[in-house]
Amino acid sequence: MRNIWTGILCLLLSACNSVYLQPHSLDTDALIYTPRGGFTIQRSIKQVMDERGYKTHNGVLRKVHESNDSDRETYEISRGVRYSIRINERKEILRPIWCIFNGFWWWNFEVSISDRKLGKEIMSWRGRGCQNSSLRKLNNILDELEMRPEDKHTPNQKKRRPAKPQTCEVPGLIISNDN
Repeated sequence: MRNIWTGILCLLLSACNSVYLQPHSLDTDALIYTPRGGFTIQRSIKQVMDERGYKTHNGVLRKVHESNDSDRETYEISRGVRYSIRINERKEILRPIWCIFNGFWWWNFEVSISDRKLGKEIMSWRGRGCQNSSLRKLNNILDELEMRPEDKHTPNQKKRRPAKPQTCEVPGLIISNDN
């Protein structure tokens, strides 16, 4: 009976995350659109991406739609943007006891990254958890997503092998067409 209660307690205390991703599909040299504003998870994701050396773009403000409820803004995204990030989050909750050693804030969010060139979603993450553990998970996800140097070619382009050097032998002289 004691083991059952311990198991139930562990399940209640754990954070829930569901992550779908395509490994080695994020080109770190490409431009990434990130939305403006947001609560702490959105700001933290942009900060982590900047620290990792990603090139982010917030779009150019084109129009503000004013209404009684709220203001909506329209942004123009550059054609050079390869990836787009969508972040849906709820307001963070201060949980000093629950997250005492893990950042004090409880986050509940959805994050997705899509490849605009291929029209595919390469990462979808539905999560909740303490601030620091969520940021560690984000770094682990980005490590898994990033392309390796040998993968940085377009999907329709085959990897080329270097051409064999052409050599012509004449007695006493070797003519080679090495570049």
